[in-house]
Amino acid sequence: MPNTRPGLSRRDLLKGAGGTSAALLLSQPSRIAAQNAAASGAAEAILRLPVLSRPDIVVVHAGDLDGSRVELSRSGTDWTGSGSATGALIHFVPGERQSSIFLESPATPIQRVHLRWQCRFPSAVRVLGDAWERSYGDLQWMPLQAERALPWYALLHLQERTAGVGVKTGTASFAFWQIDPSGISLWLDVRNGSNGVRLGNRQLEIATIVEYSGDAGENAFATAKVLCRRMAEGTRVPITRGNLPVRAIYGSNDWYYAYGKNTPDGILRDADLVTSVAAAGGPKPFTVIDDGYQDRSRFPDMAKLAANIRGRGAVPGIWIRPLRAVPTTPGNLLLPNARWKGDGSEPPPLAYDPTIPESLEAIAAVAAQACGWGFDLIKHDFTTFELLGQWGSQMGASPARGNWYLNDRSLTNAEVVTLLYRRIRSSCGEDRIILGCNTVGHLSVGLFDASRTGDDVSGRQWERTRRTGVNTLAFRLPQHRTFFSVDADCVPLTRDIPWPMSRQWLQAVANSGTVMLVSPEPDAVGKEQRDALRNAFQRSLQTPESEPLDWLDSRTPAEWRSATETQTYDWIMREGEDPFPIGIQRGMD
Repeated sequence: MPNTRPGLSRRDLLKGAGGTSAALLLSQPSRIAAQNAAASGAAEAILRLPVLSRPDIVVVHAGDLDGSRVELSRSGTDWTGSGSATGALIHFVPGERQSSIFLESPATPIQRVHLRWQCRFPSAVRVLGDAWERSYGDLQWMPLQAERALPWYALLHLQERTAGVGVKTGTASFAFWQIDPSGISLWLDVRNGSNGVRLGNRQLEIATIVEYSGDAGENAFATAKVLCRRMAEGTRVPITRGNLPVRAIYGSNDWYYAYGKNTPDGILRDADLVTSVAAAGGPKPFTVIDDGYQDRSRFPDMAKLAANIRGRGAVPGIWIRPLRAVPTTPGNLLLPNARWKGDGSEPPPLAYDPTIPESLEAIAAVAAQACGWGFDLIKHDFTTFELLGQWGSQMGASPARGNWYLNDRSLTNAEVVTLLYRRIRSSCGEDRIILGCNTVGHLSVGLFDASRTGDDVSGRQWERTRRTGVNTLAFRLPQHRTFFSVDADCVPLTRDIPWPMSRQWLQAVANSGTVMLVSPEPDAVGKEQRDALRNAFQRSLQTPESEPLDWLDSRTPAEWRSATETQTYDWIMREGEDPFPIGIQRGMD
């Protein structure tokens, strides 16, 4: 194992400097600098990641639910199978900046491909991964943990050096990494449902690998940003939709004070509030209607309401749940119940199978209806949960469970997700902003403009906002304006949340330049809150940037640096942190 803390001995320094006289000239600061340089160089060598070169081991998991593990045999850049994996072939194309992996298997269903590179890492290395869809307050730098699944990318940090590996966005597999003292593994889940994909005569590019090693003096946050840029390289990420700037998504969303009990009058009151504190002459704020508008007794005319929001000087937005099917939907259009990872207390969610053309059109019709009403921001939710039957925090190394498959068995789950996202985009057109929630961010790059990167915050319990909101803002901020505009969720302004806490969260979001939506309960918004909103909106429109300074040591970083200041937040309530689980906020409805 490499030495994790190498240094230059006194004897080594004297050898090249003329003996004792050189020792007298070597000052203490110089000696420390030399030792630090040696340590940094050793860390750089240790963190040289071999993933662009051919792997040492390639394994496929063939068959359906009860498949078999088969180690493939290498010939040049190809690995071929035998036995139960006869006909399976992995083609690895190495390159200087990226390496591509192709799969062929004309006759055998394939579940997963596992690639392994042997190398050594000291125990002092710390590791960070991403999340399958939203994060759930669970992102953090941790010591090496051999069994830990690291979705999409992995960052390694040692002695002020950071390096990272990832797969390019828009991939045809659900990809995760493993890092352990003996090497690096990349797992590519190519299943259809929970069974093997049946490719037929297709050759499928299942992943393209990229890597980046930070320079000396480059902090971990900067390295993470560069790695994200490499993963998205070659994908066009629009900065405008029609006349709407994607980098100016701010305004209101009613969920965290209304929780589905919203009304047209309340929505228009929100529009009046955000337009009254918006900067004159700047981009217009959004007023987003969340769940609850489906009650036609309260919302008889959605097109009129959208027009009224626009008449108030705001841009109308709306939340939709396009995969959900009504109970009268024919069973042959639905996803199998077997995908559902429930506890038996709720029936499986009825949802359309996107691989059935009629179902895909029914999904698209939900988005088209919202656009037809006149809404310019479409926030769609629940698609990962309804497609795969579980939340991202439940997936671990297996995004799909149970024993089921989709109607079209020739597509991987990742391809089906991309198919769904492309259809939603085409239904909305190119001029509307799409914000995904409970969506697979890595597969939405270039298709969706913003992504809710964490589980719900709360207008009732500050602890939830601290755990989920602060965590996702810090740990997924490197993706901002590279994958999409990051939405760490709303700033609830309610009577249940102490204003000093909401004020800090408002400031942190504003300084980050990410999506800035507030949920303003009428009785909780006075002059002080209005003034703070005005300042926060103005700040967010200046496209600022910030970074968490203590994210290597905390799940909820308190020290943040922006272009103008370094701010220390006190996220902890006077009585301390709530020790109890917070669960998943938006469950079955």
